[in-house]
Amino acid sequence: MTDVLAITEDGRFRVRLVRDEHPQNPRTDSETLVHVITIDTHLGQYHPVDKDGGPLAEAWERLKWNRWTGIDTFTRYVSIMHGGIVLESSPVRGPRSLWYVTGEEARAIDGGLLTEGYVEAEMQEYEAWAEGDVWGYVVEERVPWTRADDYDGFMEIWVEVDSCFGFYGKPYARSQAREALRFYAAHPAATAA
Repeated sequence: MTDVLAITEDGRFRVRLVRDEHPQNPRTDSETLVHVITIDTHLGQYHPVDKDGGPLAEAWERLKWNRWTGIDTFTRYVSIMHGGIVLESSPVRGPRSLWYVTGEEARAIDGGLLTEGYVEAEMQEYEAWAEGDVWGYVVEERVPWTRADDYDGFMEIWVEVDSCFGFYGKPYARSQAREALRFYAAHPAATAA
């Protein structure tokens, strides 16, 4: 599926959004800092988010038996005993999970100032991947084309000049695609080879 997102005023360049057919699971990135405990895979319909629930997985194992207060108790435990934060993820499609960092990890990330936003960003990135909401853009230039044996057979075609993939979430992909198109509109000579 492709969508023409925008065309420059002079009609020379356009940018299309393209679904990323082979996106990388963001949880396989070695730079993830948030731990994830999978609570419910809906009877095995979904894979666990992470194989390892992190340093507090054992605490969750002791608390999960109480399905009414287990999450609240675990959240309080992480906050009081480890100075960390826990966010719960309950997507429409996907496993229910707890995303957390300890206080020590939060201070290492950003001094503990915006840690909740960081945890939420990793969670949203994974959910976008799980739902197939990963995109790329293709910037194309309109160029003249003629057949070698028929100089009267003139037409214009779109030729790819730039592309980038791996944007988790369509709003983010749109903003990056528009930025790329702005670059080519401002620097049309960038395509000259």
